[in-house]
Amino acid sequence: MKQRKIPLRMCIVTREKLEKRDLIRVVRTPEGTVKLDLTGKMNGKGAYLKRDLEVIKKAQKNKILDRVLEINVPESVYEELEKNMKMRGEEK
Repeated sequence: MKQRKIPLRMCIVTREKLEKRDLIRVVRTPEGTVKLDLTGKMNGKGAYLKRDLEVIKKAQKNKILDRVLEINVPESVYEELEKNMKMRGEEK
């Protein structure tokens, strides 16, 4: 039987290549809004963050998402990221 290929993506903060399921995708939609993409299939320019609160805080502090997505990311997106992490119990 053929082995399935595991998709790898790079975290924009840590620069680590991780499996797609270990990352959270944030998308700038064609309309210019920034949203969390929990399905991984949303249309628009995407950026991946490691599922770690420290990584999210560092991205917020250094405005890494702003640079990568080329748009001013609202605080509500970071709050939603943190809320999503706590809801899943992944508060490393």
